[in-house]
Amino acid sequence: MTALPFICAADLSAALESWRDWLEREKNASRHTVRAYQADVSAFLTFLGSHLGQAISLNDLSASSLSDFRSWMSRQAIDGRAAASRARALSGVRNFLKWLDRDGRMHNSAVALVHAPRLPHKLPRPLSESRARNVVFEALNAPGENWIGLRDRALFGLLYGCGLRIDEALSLNLENLPREEGLRVIGKGRKERLVPVLPICAAMVEAYMKERPGSPEKDAPLFLGVRGERLHQGVAQRAMRELRKALGLPDTATPHALRHSFATHLLQNGANLREIQDLLGHASLSTTQRYTEVDARSLMEAHRAFHPRNIEAARKEKEQKENTPLA
Repeated sequence: MTALPFICAADLSAALESWRDWLEREKNASRHTVRAYQADVSAFLTFLGSHLGQAISLNDLSASSLSDFRSWMSRQAIDGRAAASRARALSGVRNFLKWLDRDGRMHNSAVALVHAPRLPHKLPRPLSESRARNVVFEALNAPGENWIGLRDRALFGLLYGCGLRIDEALSLNLENLPREEGLRVIGKGRKERLVPVLPICAAMVEAYMKERPGSPEKDAPLFLGVRGERLHQGVAQRAMRELRKALGLPDTATPHALRHSFATHLLQNGANLREIQDLLGHASLSTTQRYTEVDARSLMEAHRAFHPRNIEAARKEKEQKENTPLA
């Protein structure tokens, strides 16, 4: 574990190390989840240490009251953290305390009484089919060396063509190159799934591989940064921001929006929810059902825009406004 921004007692430090090992090896949590949980628990312990004015031990953590947890949640809100971020932070702390309880190290009953922030009901924001295609193909014009544009096109092609999460795509190694049977992907919870690969996506990856620098070893990263290391999410997100500017796309056009677009366009073209659930690697069908709301909304918008009666009503309203004399 990296150096902590607070002083903790030896028993708590050892517990944090063991918890991280459990997350990685037994829980099979993704690198992103482990990193986020660590940051959230560290933030809470830093807050608690500042509040108590001493090094934090397991006994101090066990004695934390409902007031302590509420104060920490309030501090986050005052600092401007969004409700989703606060809910995730509470989830990370709860995970750590539950693990401590199961492992017989300590027990804290107050954390179960803390209410998570109410989250707004947000729908996925997919791109239209034409915009999603433009993102993929315009990525070829990325500044810099030719292989960078080929890399970005191959990456965004897999996000849209296979519905991958950005972390899943960036975790691919050369041994995971698309084959006839499909692409084997390690998703959340280290669960493996097989995703079909369109010929055009396979061709994009193949074109990138012909120009890709770096090691040809099977365990080498598929997508590389300019320094030869595994491509970082921030670089991919920056490439998408540049494409947004060039194509005039909204701020909701992110790498993850390509995954949303994949699911929404499949649904619009007749795929059923179970099939989409398997392709996306969702553990619960309720997560996939969000896309039916997106599709229903687009149908309603199309109905209002193109139904003859609505068009006629809009025309009459416009004429009435034009013929109404100004006061």
